[in-house]
Amino acid sequence: MPLHPEIAKFLAAQPAPPAGPVDPAALRADEESHVPPLAERLPLHAVENTYADGVPVRIYTPDEAERHGLLLYFHGGAFFLGSLDTHDHLARSLAEATGLKVVSVGYRRAPEHAFPAGLDDCWTAVRRAAAARERLGWDGGTFAVAGDSSGGTFAAAVAARAHDEGWDLITHQVLYYPSLDLDFDEERYASLRENAVGNGLETAGLKPFNAFYVDSGADPADPRVSPAKRADLSGLPPALVVTAECDPLRDEGEAYGRRLADAGVEAKVRRYAGAGHGFVQHFSWLPEFQGVFTETRNFLRR
Repeated sequence: MPLHPEIAKFLAAQPAPPAGPVDPAALRADEESHVPPLAERLPLHAVENTYADGVPVRIYTPDEAERHGLLLYFHGGAFFLGSLDTHDHLARSLAEATGLKVVSVGYRRAPEHAFPAGLDDCWTAVRRAAAARERLGWDGGTFAVAGDSSGGTFAAAVAARAHDEGWDLITHQVLYYPSLDLDFDEERYASLRENAVGNGLETAGLKPFNAFYVDSGADPADPRVSPAKRADLSGLPPALVVTAECDPLRDEGEAYGRRLADAGVEAKVRRYAGAGHGFVQHFSWLPEFQGVFTETRNFLRR
């Protein structure tokens, strides 16, 4: 199936990227300029900005209930883009759809902060949320990690670290079109060739966009950087892996889901037809994709 016509129309209207090296500051400024004003965002019972041992977090409470399950959310952006604000609408939608209290994490980004600063921040936020269970009103049930794109990388890596350290509170992992293998050899996955151009994220852009992270010390052979490199996936939390048909990263996410299942982990892989990378963040309003939040809710209620 080709790329959804609304996405294709949007991409066709975008100006050509500027020539020369990728400029993090310029791309961040452009991304932040599209964040809607607060008055236009989905209203929730409460939204609070605070810190988890120095890590900025934003806590979304969906309703007046005293206790909720928890979902720790890590935004995407190739490890150097994205923020609490650019993914505010996504966190709000998750809180509303799932009924969980969502804790969105403003981790440190490359290139200013070397690996593993961002990953460590995500881990810190998860551990701090557990320590603050009474303050957060955790109901003792769901304690999930989730992320989109590079945030999915962090979610998978955090789930693996928790398992390795014998820390068993994480009940689910939700990975939206995750970047799980930072070895971008086009021969590794067919989707890197099939979806190389014309769908938004392009295969040729993967190396330069992720170079800020890799050059900061993130070795693609390290399972903390590329969770697909982890040899043993047994014992990890149940996973929902959402992929996009027209995404270069599609096949690595689906392969990871199959490996989880082969290792005895409950894993659901869901491919959205006609979707491109980033569709949950940018195009979840389209009727064909609105079900992603309901699907997430149903998975987290198991």
